Amino acid sequence: MLETLTHLAGGFADVLQPVNLLVLAIGLVLGLLVAVLPGLTLVMGVVLALPFTYRMELTPAIILLTAMYVSGTYGGAFTSILFRIPGEPIDVPLLWDGYAMARAGAPAKALGWTLFGALGGGLVAALVLVLLSEPVARLALTFSAPEFLAIILFGLTSVVSLGGGSVTNALISLFIGLLIATVGTDETYGAERFAFGVRMLSDGIEYLLVMVGAYGLGEVFTRLEQGFRTQTAGAGKGAPIRTELPRLKELLATKATFIRSSLIGILVGIIPGAGATIASFVSYGAEGQYGRRRKELGSGIPEGILAPQTAATASVGGALIPLLTMGIPGSGATAIILAAFLLKGVQPGPQVFVSSGDTVYAIFASLFVAVLGMCLLGYFAIKLLVRVLAFPEAVVSAFVVMFCFVGAFAARNNLTDLYVITAFGVIGYLFERFRFPIAPMVLGSILGPLAENAFMTTMISHDNDWTVLFTRPVAGVVMALAIVALAYPALRRWRTR
Repeated sequence: MLETLTHLAGGFADVLQPVNLLVLAIGLVLGLLVAVLPGLTLVMGVVLALPFTYRMELTPAIILLTAMYVSGTYGGAFTSILFRIPGEPIDVPLLWDGYAMARAGAPAKALGWTLFGALGGGLVAALVLVLLSEPVARLALTFSAPEFLAIILFGLTSVVSLGGGSVTNALISLFIGLLIATVGTDETYGAERFAFGVRMLSDGIEYLLVMVGAYGLGEVFTRLEQGFRTQTAGAGKGAPIRTELPRLKELLATKATFIRSSLIGILVGIIPGAGATIASFVSYGAEGQYGRRRKELGSGIPEGILAPQTAATASVGGALIPLLTMGIPGSGATAIILAAFLLKGVQPGPQVFVSSGDTVYAIFASLFVAVLGMCLLGYFAIKLLVRVLAFPEAVVSAFVVMFCFVGAFAARNNLTDLYVITAFGVIGYLFERFRFPIAPMVLGSILGPLAENAFMTTMISHDNDWTVLFTRPVAGVVMALAIVALAYPALRRWRTR
């Protein structure tokens, strides 16, 4: 323990060097900017930053990418809460309560809860990364495709159970999202599916277009039909333009949510391939099943904001554990960080603590500093962004449309994506009009390809034996939780009757 603390102190000394500190600050700003702009994903931002690390030393290069990864899990909270545009899939669960709280006149309070969730989840994950990285990674190494598939199914069923008043409508929405995810070329066999000879569909439908179109443009179309009745974009007239951090009494009331979400974020982050998106959805679903105020979820309560944000940020530390100790990336962003290691001739794994121990502990220390720096930047950025709510709703909606189209075009530089995002804007409007929840559809389009790949890998590896999902201990436990989550709404209604 003393030796670990000594190495960590050396890591802080490295991070606080002027060059490394400057690189970390640049990474935090870039991560926030990438996360705020719809259409530019966190992974895409880290990929775009990778070429700039070619001439850097190993330590500043990894610090830059790690700082972008950390702040990227937080920056999308601004557009989700203020404008109902999730900058990342991570932020979809966040807007269900965050946007509701903003519409009720407390946008600064909603962003304050997000700030606390990011700070607390990040610091807990950094501490776990330092103390438990090697033993926890050894456990995660036993996970394979069946466990990953079970985790995805649990995430899907958890959110479906929260899809609104009608479970049937939620299931229909989810299956539409899964159907959207199958459009294009099958990655396993190379067969074209549901393209109908249309070239723009042969490459598939990006989940970003579904997400930004259904939530962003769909909300604008809904407001347009209502004639932009509200005078401001989100907070309501007279909303205080300041940051409202939670009081100590409020924090103590949500301690169970914080602990549960931190654990979920770390554990899901450790599972290779899972990442912050699944952590965010699973945490929100767990809050809907086991939270003290689960019946109020979706109406703008702090727990609905705290759960996904805490889990998303905590997953960063969890994803770094298998990367550094076993050379297995825990998420898309850590896969890019792995590439940066390999470009410098360093193979992450058990030997990296011996060959590049200084860099490893500098990464540990940079995670602490990045979380604190991210929250300082976020604290001041909140004040600036909340002021945007003073503009008339029609004006803000015009900017929302512009950002949606810019983000959609920037994703692949493809003009046809603008038609696709407009189509999903209409679909989002129709879903709102006929009381179908949008969230399950978006979730299905995001997790559908991951579920399909995990399913195909499982079937190929286990001779098409689907019972492996229940006979393997970890996968069996998670599948049992998924079945309970799916059946819980029906059981709850039965008990009520």
